[in-house]
Amino acid sequence: MLQKIIAKTGLSEKVVGSIIELLEEGNTVPFIARYRKELTEGATDTQLRDFEEIYNYQKNLEERRADILRLMAEKEVLTPELEKALQEAQTLAALEDIYRPFKEKKNTRATKAIAKWLQPLADILLEASMTKEAFEEKAQEFVIDTGDAKTSVADVKEAIQGAMDICAEVVSDNANVRTFIKETEEKKSVLQTKATKKFDEQWVYGIYREYAKKMADMPSYAYLAVCRAEKEKQLSVKLTFGEEKIEEYVLWVFVPATAASSVVFLQEAIFDGLKRLVYPSIERELRSNKKELSDREAIDVFGKNVQAMLMLPPVKGKVILGFDPAYRTWCKLAVIDATGKFLHNDVIYPTKPQQKIAESAATLTAMVKKYSIDLICIGNGTGSRESEQFVAETIKKNDLTCKYMIVSEAGASVYSASKLAEKEYPDLDVTVRGAINIAQRIQDPLATYVKIDPKSLGVGQYQHDVDQKLLKEKLDNKIEDTVNSVWVDVNTASAALLQHIAGLSAKTAQNVVSYRDENGVYASRAQVKKAKGVGPKAFEQAAGFLRINHAKEQLDSTGIHPETYKITYEILEKECGIKKKQLTLPYVCPELNVSSLASRYDIGEETLHDIIAELANPGLDPRQDFDEGSFKSDVLTIDDLSEWMSLTGVVRNIVDFGAFVDVGLKNDGLVHKSQMANYYVTDPFEVVQVGDTVTVKVIGIDKERKRVQLSMKTGETKTTPKKHSAPKRERRKPQETSNVATSTIKGNISRS
Repeated sequence: MLQKIIAKTGLSEKVVGSIIELLEEGNTVPFIARYRKELTEGATDTQLRDFEEIYNYQKNLEERRADILRLMAEKEVLTPELEKALQEAQTLAALEDIYRPFKEKKNTRATKAIAKWLQPLADILLEASMTKEAFEEKAQEFVIDTGDAKTSVADVKEAIQGAMDICAEVVSDNANVRTFIKETEEKKSVLQTKATKKFDEQWVYGIYREYAKKMADMPSYAYLAVCRAEKEKQLSVKLTFGEEKIEEYVLWVFVPATAASSVVFLQEAIFDGLKRLVYPSIERELRSNKKELSDREAIDVFGKNVQAMLMLPPVKGKVILGFDPAYRTWCKLAVIDATGKFLHNDVIYPTKPQQKIAESAATLTAMVKKYSIDLICIGNGTGSRESEQFVAETIKKNDLTCKYMIVSEAGASVYSASKLAEKEYPDLDVTVRGAINIAQRIQDPLATYVKIDPKSLGVGQYQHDVDQKLLKEKLDNKIEDTVNSVWVDVNTASAALLQHIAGLSAKTAQNVVSYRDENGVYASRAQVKKAKGVGPKAFEQAAGFLRINHAKEQLDSTGIHPETYKITYEILEKECGIKKKQLTLPYVCPELNVSSLASRYDIGEETLHDIIAELANPGLDPRQDFDEGSFKSDVLTIDDLSEWMSLTGVVRNIVDFGAFVDVGLKNDGLVHKSQMANYYVTDPFEVVQVGDTVTVKVIGIDKERKRVQLSMKTGETKTTPKKHSAPKRERRKPQETSNVATSTIKGNISRS
């Protein structure tokens, strides 16, 4: 197995062995990536995740290989040729194809024929050495009445049909036939769709009404769309093969060169086996493979979007008002202080049908002044544009100093009704919890978004259609890697955030919080071991990603792992002349010969580089700073648009075929990847990320479907990308209002 992993990863035998050993010891990927760099040649968490997947697949492959070898040996059917084929099989599918003829089958036409003792007749038919008449005469010998319909053969016709059924299954079970068809048709088979009576002509995927394309060439989003339509019974779907070439090959495999006239029965059995057994089976397998590939690509897109949301820069030190807009009922307001603590809530009625503008403005103004609110965050749901205009006018008319922004409220309602929200705010209504969540996702996106099921965050591509087990596994990994890349303050973090720290489970994370609640804040990292369930291994994995600010032990506020505290102080004292009690962070080490020191102190060079960097920048947040940027929003409805109008918007979601951009409408506009730059774009993530501010032009308006097509192309035409030629991505900050009569200025958290 080791050699196969080496071949697949391209890593050295030493590194592969080290990574396997680390994984087998129970080390987590974030811990290995951060604190065992010397053993992995600096592999990133993404590379380690890929390695882990290859390793697990190879383990499963070897386990299944051993299992099949054992089963076939027990059945006494394991020949040297079969054993060699099994040992050389490189995939689980190849193993199963070899083992397929020896699996026990239940209630097939072939098994029923075998129960009637027709296997010898089938063996004769496979040889095709008899004439048609001689074979029919031979079949007469198998006609028997046992008194039991399951073992009786009524006549020659039934005997021959039974023999052909057995031969058809032999064709279906032949590993070479299956391999040939799969290798031939994997890239050539054509997927065809046809609208059913249930087809919705207004359906968003109308392009697939009458559709035919090589399945291998179908983008993942297209295949998932077809699968969804098929599941909804809007489309019938069929995979077509190059049957003539397949039949020619299978006849060559099974028909002897000197076949006699009884071959007509064998040929009929072969064609029956292909049509009734092989083609449907291979179709299911090829489509399953395509679905798995599409799922993985969609999950990868989803994971990138989620990671971008988690890594949005936080707005620190601000008192924030969360504004949850609505029609008919009321708009919910909730204030949180600079630490995220809930202070106050209220409701106002500035939107239709009540439109109590003056009363609502008075309430909002009083709240802003009483709590010294710095920032108003307006959810982008129903009524958001009218609410935005109301807030902008209120700020201007009352000369308020606060600013405001529009933010995505996706998932806020899901969180507000969750058990976690109920536990965090047991005395508050679900609507108030939603407004709090809108405010907190700006103050600390990472800590807030981890409380919400990723599928509810409003990003991604067909996340409800993909393999849900795989989706959860991949997203859990992505969230874990992201959270650990940022680090967590163990004295303020929620259990929902702590459970993503390497080494901590949901249960141990809750125990860490419970200990903090019962005993006060943690004074040191070492004290975390007192929480129930945090044993030596869990602490080893988690410690480096937990921070204790203002701790007696200064290194507890850095990314330096406790396992290297002693050697860190030794180097500081002997090489820099700084004793432990004299150390004040940040501390910039004088120029050191890292290679020489690493050898002298028996520590890895990568680890020593990291220690020096942490001393100079303790607690450095890798999330980019929240920079300035602004844009106006004088578009409230699709009727305000005209073609070639220039707008500024925020990227809300990225999919394989482009990006959805919020330009001030109820529905986001689409920038197809062909319109993302003046050169050919294969991956939209190379151009934008969720949260980016982009300048777009309107190139298509469909008022009936309320869809807008946008372009990010500039006037200049380019055929190939130049260095740094991607559209500039800016950040937005909350803005004070200006010229509200003609436009509305707003901002939003973004990432570039």
